[in-house]
Amino acid sequence: MRLLLVTGGTGGHIYPATALAEAAKKRYQDIEILFVGNDDRMEATLIPEAGYEFYALHTSGLTGGVLHKLKAVGQMLKAKRQAVKLMKEWKPDIVIGFGGYVSAPVILAAHSLHIPTMIHEQNSVAGASNKLVARYADGIVICYERLFETFDKNKTRLLGNPRATCALQVPFHETYFKELGLKKGKPLILVVMGSLGSTSINEIMCDALPQVNKDYQILFVTGKNNLSAVKKRIPKQANLHVAEYVHQLEIMEQVDLIICRAGATTAAEITALGVPAIIIPSPYVAHNHQYYNASVLKAQKAAFMIEEKELTTEKLIRQIDMIMENPALQKQMRQEMKRLGFPKASDDILDWIDEMKR
Repeated sequence: MRLLLVTGGTGGHIYPATALAEAAKKRYQDIEILFVGNDDRMEATLIPEAGYEFYALHTSGLTGGVLHKLKAVGQMLKAKRQAVKLMKEWKPDIVIGFGGYVSAPVILAAHSLHIPTMIHEQNSVAGASNKLVARYADGIVICYERLFETFDKNKTRLLGNPRATCALQVPFHETYFKELGLKKGKPLILVVMGSLGSTSINEIMCDALPQVNKDYQILFVTGKNNLSAVKKRIPKQANLHVAEYVHQLEIMEQVDLIICRAGATTAAEITALGVPAIIIPSPYVAHNHQYYNASVLKAQKAAFMIEEKELTTEKLIRQIDMIMENPALQKQMRQEMKRLGFPKASDDILDWIDEMKR
C-alpha cells in the first residue's frame, strides 16, 4: 500500500501524522509512506529526521493584507499543480491530510484525480484548511464530538488522535526517572507548558511552586531557552526539580497531576493515560482552540482549567491542594480522562483506511 500523508506548520499537526505512519508500518508489510509538507516549516526537518521520505511544497496562510492573500492563493494553485504531478507519478492509494495550510492544495489535488482522501482534525475547533477541503474529503476523523456540528455526519467518525495510541505504547523508564532526581512512591506533580514553555507562566510558577506542600515532588519543565532564567529566580528545594525538556511519556506512569497547556497532542496523551490535570490553555493560538479543548475536559470533570489572564499564585496553589489532598477526586478525574481518551485511535483509523481501499 502507498500512503501519502500531508501535514505541517505545528507539532499538533505533525505528531499525529507520524504516529499514524508508525502504526501503519507495523500493520502492513508492503507499506510505502510519503510525507508532503512546507519547505520552510518544522516538518521539513522533523519528518526526514524521523526517517520518512519528504516532498516539499511552498505555501502560506490566507492572512494579512490583500496582496499577501493574493500571493497565498497563487502559491496554493502552484502547490496543487505540483501535487497533481507528484501523485500521477507516485500513485498513492489514499491521501490523508492532518491540517496546516499545506494540506488544502494536496487534498484538492487528490480529489481531482479521484484518489480516496481523508482529513484528520485534532482540535475541538476545526482549522481553516480542514474546513476548506472538508466537502472534498471522503472521510473525516475528529477527536471531539462537537465537530459533528461542523462536518458532514455521514462521512465523519469520532476516532481520536493517533498520539493517544502512541502514548500507551511508551514504557516507563525507571532509570531516566531516577536521573531526573525523582523517587517512586512519592506524589509527583509535572509542570510543562510545551516544548517552548511560557515566560509569563514561568514567572508565576517560580512564585507558586516553592509554596506547594513539600511532601510532593515537583518536576518543572521550563521550555527551550528558559532554564537559566528560572534557575536564577526559583529557590533550591529538595522536592523541586527543574529541567529545560523531558521525555514526559517515559515518566507519565508516576505522574499524579500535570499542569499543562491544551494542545491537541497533550490532550490526546493525558486522556489516553488518565492523568488528572490543571490546564492553562494558551490564548495565543488560532481560534483560541486550546480554550475549547480544555473546556471539554473541564465540562466532563476530567480536569480543572485556569485561563492565563486569571492565573495567580493563590489560585494555582488552591487547585493543586484540592486535587492532591483528595484521593477520591483524583480517582474520578482519572476515570473521566480515560473515558474521553481514544487508546485505539491508530488502529481504528487504519481500519477505516482498509474500508476505503476496498
